[in-house]
Amino acid sequence: MSENYKFFNHKKCEYFPCHKTNKPEEFNCLFCYCPLYALGEDCGGNFKYNENGFKDCSKCLLPHNPRNFDYIMSRYKDIMKIASKKD
Repeated sequence: MSENYKFFNHKKCEYFPCHKTNKPEEFNCLFCYCPLYALGEDCGGNFKYNENGFKDCSKCLLPHNPRNFDYIMSRYKDIMKIASKKD
């Protein structure tokens, strides 16, 4: 079975690539906006907090690496917990 659904490369995007990379042909745009951002310190990516306390992911390639699709999908339970309605 094909796994083409795990990878999308949008070379015509005016922001491509949005992070520095030596391998633009392997740059995965599927998770253009990283679903792991909401996990804060527990996302597993290469980030830092800036002087205003905001998460800076500009040097993180975790969601853009084709091999990380399964890792991101494995974290959806954590993301759903954060997004669930609190009574």
